[in-house]
Amino acid sequence: MRSEDIAKLAGVSRSTVSRVMNNYPNVPEETHRKVMKVIEQYRYEPNTSARVLAGKGTNTIGLFVVSIADRQSSNRIYQNNYFAPFVDAIVDTANSLGYYVLIHTVYTQEDFAKVRQAFLQRRIDGGIIVGTQTNIAMVREIAGLQAPFILIDYDVSEITDNQLDQNYMSIINTDDYAGAKEAVAHLISLGHREIAMIAGRANTYSGRQRFQAYVDTLQAHDIPFKESYVLTGEFLKQKAYDEVKRLIRNGERPTAIFSANDDMAIAAMEALREEGLHVPDDVSIIGFDDVPVADQLAPRLTSVRLPLYEMSKEAVHTVTAMCERRQVAFHTVQFPTKLMIRESCKEL
Repeated sequence: MRSEDIAKLAGVSRSTVSRVMNNYPNVPEETHRKVMKVIEQYRYEPNTSARVLAGKGTNTIGLFVVSIADRQSSNRIYQNNYFAPFVDAIVDTANSLGYYVLIHTVYTQEDFAKVRQAFLQRRIDGGIIVGTQTNIAMVREIAGLQAPFILIDYDVSEITDNQLDQNYMSIINTDDYAGAKEAVAHLISLGHREIAMIAGRANTYSGRQRFQAYVDTLQAHDIPFKESYVLTGEFLKQKAYDEVKRLIRNGERPTAIFSANDDMAIAAMEALREEGLHVPDDVSIIGFDDVPVADQLAPRLTSVRLPLYEMSKEAVHTVTAMCERRQVAFHTVQFPTKLMIRESCKEL
C-alpha cells in the first residue's frame, strides 16, 4: 500500500497524509484521527529508503556506547552495571516516542568512525554518545556535520573553549563533584580519617570530578592526602581488585574506601574478603552510580545514586526535539545525585 492509497481511503490529499506521518502541528484533530485509523487498519509502513531520498527522517537515533579502556571482554557493554540499564532506558523511551534505536559499540579509537558513518550514510537522524573519553577531535568532526547529537558525561568547558557550543549539540551530565563530596564527607562524619579512593579514568569528565571532590573534601577537613591511598581503578573491576589486593599486601590499612563507581566497589569488597577483612567491620566502602545490584549485596552497598532513567529520558527527548527542529540551540543539563546510605559503612 502506498501513501496515495491511504489518502484515497481517508478522503484527504497525499500531502495531508505526509503531514500526519511527519507529525506536523497544523493538521486538524479529526483529519489526523481519520488518517491514523486507515494507517492502523491497513498496517501501513512508510518506506524508509524513500523517506531518506525525499529528505525526510528515518525515525532512528544512534546510541554509541564507548568502552575503550576495558579490553577484557568482547561483550563488556552488556555486562557493565552502568551501561546496561542506560541502554535499556534509552531504547524504551525512544520506542515510546516512535523512534528506533541503532546501537553501536565503540571499543577502539578506530571505532569512532562508526559515529561519522552513521550520520553521513543517513542511517540515523540524531545520535547519543555515552561513556565518552576526552576526544575533542571526534566531537569537532561530528559538530562539523551539523547533525543533532547528545554527549553524556563530557566537560562543558572543553566544548566552549573550542567554540563548539553551537546548534544541534547538547550535553547531559550529573553533578558528580557534589555527589563525591557528599560521599567522602559521610565517611568523615563516621569518624574515618584513613580514607582511600579507587579512582576512575582521568580522561573522563566524571573521573576527574569525583577525584577532585575526594581531594578537596579531605583538605576541607584537615585530613592529609596520601598518594599511596589513591588506587588506579580506571572504572574497571579487575583493575580495582588488583589495586586493593596490592594495597593490603603492602601493609596499608585504610579504615574506609571511596570508589568512583559501583563495579570497582564490588571488586574491592571481594578482594578485602579474600584478604580476611570484613565490610564494614574492618573497612567501610562507598560506591558511585547506585546500580541495581548495589542494594542486593551482602552487606548492601552505600552508593551515590545517579538518576539514570531521568538522564536517558532527557537525552532521548532532547535529541528527538532537535531532529524535529523543535529545539536547535546549544543545550546543557546537569542532574543532581543522592547518597543512598545502606550497610557497607560503619561508625568508628
